[in-house]
Amino acid sequence: MKDDRTAIRGLAHQDQAHDSAIKHVTGRADYTDDLTEPTGTIHAYLGLSSCAHGRITGSDFSDVLAQPGVLGVLTAADLPGVNDVSPNGKNDDPIFAEGVVQFWGQPVFAVVAETRDQARRAAHRARITYDPLPHALDPIAARDAGMGYVTDPLTLRRGDAPAALARAPHRIEGRFAIGGQDHFYLEGQIALAIPGEDDDVALHVSTQHPSEVQHMVAHVLNVSSHSVVVNVRRMGGGFGGKETQMNLFACVAAVAAKRWNRAVKIRPDRDDDMIATGKRHDFVVDYAVGFDDQGRIQAVEGDWYARCGFSADLSGPVTDRALFHADNAYFYPDVRISSHPLKTNTVSNTAFRGFGGPQGVIVAERMIEEIAYALGLDPLEVRKRNLYQNGQLTPYHQEVTDQILPRIFDELEASSDYHARRQAVLDWNAKGGVIRKGISLVPVKFGISFTATWFNQAGALIHIYSDGSIHLNHGGTEMGQGLNTKVAQVVAEAFQCDIARIKITKTTTEKVPNTSATAASSGTDLNGMAALDAADQIKARLVGFVAERWQVAPGDVAFLPGQIRAGDHLIPFTEVIRAAYMARIHLSAAGFYKTPKIHWDRATGKGRPFYYYAYGAAVSEVSVDTLTGEYVIDRTDVLHDVGRSLNPALDRGQVEGAFVQGAGWLTIEELWWSEQGQLKTHAPSTYKVPLASDRPRIFNVALADWSEASERTIKRSKAVGEPPFMLGISVFEAINMAVASVAGYREPARLDAPATPERVLMAVERLRG
Repeated sequence: MKDDRTAIRGLAHQDQAHDSAIKHVTGRADYTDDLTEPTGTIHAYLGLSSCAHGRITGSDFSDVLAQPGVLGVLTAADLPGVNDVSPNGKNDDPIFAEGVVQFWGQPVFAVVAETRDQARRAAHRARITYDPLPHALDPIAARDAGMGYVTDPLTLRRGDAPAALARAPHRIEGRFAIGGQDHFYLEGQIALAIPGEDDDVALHVSTQHPSEVQHMVAHVLNVSSHSVVVNVRRMGGGFGGKETQMNLFACVAAVAAKRWNRAVKIRPDRDDDMIATGKRHDFVVDYAVGFDDQGRIQAVEGDWYARCGFSADLSGPVTDRALFHADNAYFYPDVRISSHPLKTNTVSNTAFRGFGGPQGVIVAERMIEEIAYALGLDPLEVRKRNLYQNGQLTPYHQEVTDQILPRIFDELEASSDYHARRQAVLDWNAKGGVIRKGISLVPVKFGISFTATWFNQAGALIHIYSDGSIHLNHGGTEMGQGLNTKVAQVVAEAFQCDIARIKITKTTTEKVPNTSATAASSGTDLNGMAALDAADQIKARLVGFVAERWQVAPGDVAFLPGQIRAGDHLIPFTEVIRAAYMARIHLSAAGFYKTPKIHWDRATGKGRPFYYYAYGAAVSEVSVDTLTGEYVIDRTDVLHDVGRSLNPALDRGQVEGAFVQGAGWLTIEELWWSEQGQLKTHAPSTYKVPLASDRPRIFNVALADWSEASERTIKRSKAVGEPPFMLGISVFEAINMAVASVAGYREPARLDAPATPERVLMAVERLRG
């Protein structure tokens, strides 16, 4: 065999199809609901409250228990351990409400029956009565009602923002309402619990955080974590909605399984899933920006008021990260920004792709637009004049050292023909008419790492069997993003073997303990490095063995495509493995990785919470019908930084998907509650997600193939899951430009998000005056 990388496939930096792609499109991919159910499996279903805030005055389950197939009802009194699934130890997130319900749709009980249909129908026969209490649904109403915070707020400051604002030549103040978003994963929440002997229980769940499910189930059952095994083969989408939200469903299934000593499955309807699970945080942001005659920012102040829901969940780190990204790509010489994580009588909001970052970035872009309109400048020029330069400090005092946006801007302006197209847009709008156009180029600078430093760790386990086949397991979870494929490519590169030789098995707490959530865009960064560590351990043993067996120096041993070179000898990989086994060489290793250099002191608001930044930019052009408020995305050009891509095909797919999801958040996805606190947008019939027809008519996506991570990331690649989500802001800003044209660009449209056709139409009418 020749020393030729093309002789094998699936090495790092190569296009490689998703390991389950064919299974996805043929329906052969097994999800939790596809697993063969053990004999005697029974089903649970949640009973949800019909009151936004009130005391429970009565619970009558007699009719429920009389229904066919019903085995029993679970309430808080039936839990062996704690009635809490709070991911932060605040003990504020009960599985079942006790005494008081705090949002419409809060689980109050669960019905267990022989079939899912029986459990679901019976759950609606319960008679729960309430004594209503006052409720507040949105962040400003909650603030004014004195609802308080669900977790400690944060303030980031550098310099003297009030003084700098006072002396700035120009000052603008505004309020920006930013809507939430439902995860709308294709596969809903689901858990299957199988009881074992003693305290044991095994679960198959759709979760991004197997170890947290393990710990929650152990606490609720009042057993040790070693008695609980959590398995995840794949998810049908997560986007953050399965980081903490699965905990409750897994716990209900586990409690029922141990109580009836039968396997238990729980899967809510889409409506109940959307009602009972958290979403992207809504924000209302009050901001003030001071700037000079050239549009250079001198000072920024801002207050981010968040709808957090009835409990803390992940609202602390989410609202923190909104502040971490409130600067986006721009240097604020003097700054004071504060978060206000407010308690509301709504479902507790949770992680969502970007984790608060998008709600910070979009405010930075709103301020840039305000400055541009005030000075009559192209917003792109204002953006360029305020870009970070290496050596400058963020509001959290981290030094920017890897700025590459100027080059991205230059290349994207040229490839998209931005300046000629912007002039064409201005010329079109100058003619008047019903259809108005807008174009916007928006950058992103996104920090990569968990801001909770201890989550920046990962483990992996590699076995090489005597036939040369490789078993790979790691702590990350696959939700369609291609994590398993990328980690397998890292191992294939390490051993210089075809990726077909490697099998990645389900994520399980039995093999890799204490895993972090697959979140914060860190799945490949962390688990790829852990897998590489395990591979390097085995390789070191093999090098020592080969050097001794073939009587060469260790430096003369090299891994080549499909073979190992020992001096002048070329030995097929499988032969070396077989010989190593016969020589009793250990062919298994547990790898580990922790991200270096990061630290964060929340008390002082200073540190280096991020290992590096990922960058990108997008140009979007839209056409808006000023008679209806409807619009289309005519064209989008993206140039995004993923460092030295591990898999360009997968990375482009992630950029495309993130962009469309980001545009959906800002244009068509709208959450709406009634005055009584009931979520009305709880199904595809009432909640609109982007369709294929909503994508840009022309969609050009390119990776900055010249980029390479400045830090020692896995193969010098960069994270790709979350950063391109913010590029959808370019659509929002282009719509703003189109609307502003009806008043000659004298002022910005100041659309709140999402920019639904109704909001667009109202803004058009307002500007026409």
